[in-house]
Amino acid sequence: MGLQHALVMYAGAVAVPLVFGAGAGLDRETVGVLINADMFVAGIITVIQSLGVGRLLGVRLPLVTGGSFVCVTPMIMIARQYGMPAVYGSMMAAGLFGLLLAVPFARALRLFPPLVSGVVITVVGLALIGTAPGMIAGQDPSARSYAPAGHLALAGAVVAFLVLLRRFTRGALGQVSVLIALVAGTLMAIPMGLADFSGVGDSGWLGVVTPFRFGAPRFPPAGVVSMCVVMLVVFAESTAQMIAVGEVVQRPLSDRALGRGLAADGLSGILGGAMNAFPDTVFSGNVGLTIMTGMRSRAVTAVAGAMMMFLGTIPKLGALIAALPQPVVGGVSLMCFATVAAVGIGILRRAGLDHGDNLLIAAAAIGAGMLPVVAPRIYHRFPEWWQLVFGSPSTAALIVAFALNVLFPPGRRRLRERED
Repeated sequence: MGLQHALVMYAGAVAVPLVFGAGAGLDRETVGVLINADMFVAGIITVIQSLGVGRLLGVRLPLVTGGSFVCVTPMIMIARQYGMPAVYGSMMAAGLFGLLLAVPFARALRLFPPLVSGVVITVVGLALIGTAPGMIAGQDPSARSYAPAGHLALAGAVVAFLVLLRRFTRGALGQVSVLIALVAGTLMAIPMGLADFSGVGDSGWLGVVTPFRFGAPRFPPAGVVSMCVVMLVVFAESTAQMIAVGEVVQRPLSDRALGRGLAADGLSGILGGAMNAFPDTVFSGNVGLTIMTGMRSRAVTAVAGAMMMFLGTIPKLGALIAALPQPVVGGVSLMCFATVAAVGIGILRRAGLDHGDNLLIAAAAIGAGMLPVVAPRIYHRFPEWWQLVFGSPSTAALIVAFALNVLFPPGRRRLRERED
């Protein structure tokens, strides 16, 4: 059962370094290193969340963690403007910020209702959808080789195959449908000449994740602020998933336990910055697996974490995943990102958009979040710190939703309803 959790997590985990690597312009070898580091750190945090470390860290629930998609866009922007050392320096600073803020955040949970979290998750999904066409069709729309028919056909076949898997499979097979679709798409790409695994043979079978691969970390203020806001979004994501797991296993989540769980997320930022990985959040796919199987043992997810750590020490496996054909990854990513957006829409439905100012808050926050997506250069005349903070869809949406939720509290909304 631990292996099953590791497999469910793996397909989602590799997408984060793959998308970041493509956006930051990293080569295949480097992306393979990021994949291994991501798995290794995620395994450590999974074990900590499952078993706990005294009274300091770990929510002590059967859950699995992995790199969060929320951090991808800000990290790409920091990499392009300041370089990779600034990416991981900003991440470490955000991790320390998360450790310090974990307990106060857990106590102030009422300020992040479903309206705020739903808006943020929706914008994250919608913004990430925009990265999928680049993997499928190419990065330069003006190039003559842009959007070849073979790439589009392969991506379409992968999407169709994944939809059919999700529709007609149940149990563990359905839970690993993304991984199956990646394998099937790669097999389809081989006769098309779109799969190149020549670099896999040069990678070793066993290796240790090297800290600070890109050099000494740097801490540009704008990057630090942007990643600190990302950490708040990660907290919101993890909180929702921890509450869900607590309900499934019939262990109601206390503020103290939530604080320990969020502190582990903060630790993931520090470890991720040092080990060239990503901030971790609770994986929703594994939450669904827990709900489906009814498995309540923390030992199972701890075993899954140990397996993830082992997988992170096999460079050849990371190189193999990094060499997956881009149209295949793009097709799978398109479905994954759209699913994230759909989950956010589902949360917004439960937030009561027909009550008071809720619709106004959601509309303003989604508009602010999607503005830099549809017009990437709209803030190019603004200072760099503004571009990093408000040029990131997730951070802009969170700031606007949070501010308006405080400005128009639920009590005032209900009063206006009665007046109307």
